[in-house]
Amino acid sequence: MQITQPVNIIALRRRMLIRAGLALLVIVCGLSLRWCGFPLGLPAFVVKYGGSLLWATMVFLLVGVLLPRLTGRQLAALAMGIAVVTELSRLVHMPWLDAFRLSTAGALLLGRIFSLWNLAAYAVGIAFGVWIDQIAATRRLTPPIETARTDRAHPRSSA
Repeated sequence: MQITQPVNIIALRRRMLIRAGLALLVIVCGLSLRWCGFPLGLPAFVVKYGGSLLWATMVFLLVGVLLPRLTGRQLAALAMGIAVVTELSRLVHMPWLDAFRLSTAGALLLGRIFSLWNLAAYAVGIAFGVWIDQIAATRRLTPPIETARTDRAHPRSSA
């Protein structure tokens, strides 16, 4: 007989909080890079694609906050799908969308100019997100959530 153990809600919430905290840290790093990178003398390549890398890491972590029961691979695939759709949306031009892209929030969330290189930066950023998520799970910052299946033999009474 197979018995499915219930999902540990405390572990699930803990994993969500850890991912949310990591996402907040990544957001701070990304904003710092975008706003302070050039004044610090960092090359344009590092500022541009470092920001894209961190944006994708943030997307991975936030998807993990919203869907904590998904595996790392599932989260990575979903985050990459979001990144690709976001990048392709830059090819769509509507007055209201272009106006939003010109705002600070629009530039940070959607970007302004389509670039295939961004897709490579997103892939690296998502891989980085998977890595830091695994570190958090390995160090038991977030206990395992998966439901375990166990076989239990029931003693038979001899009659």
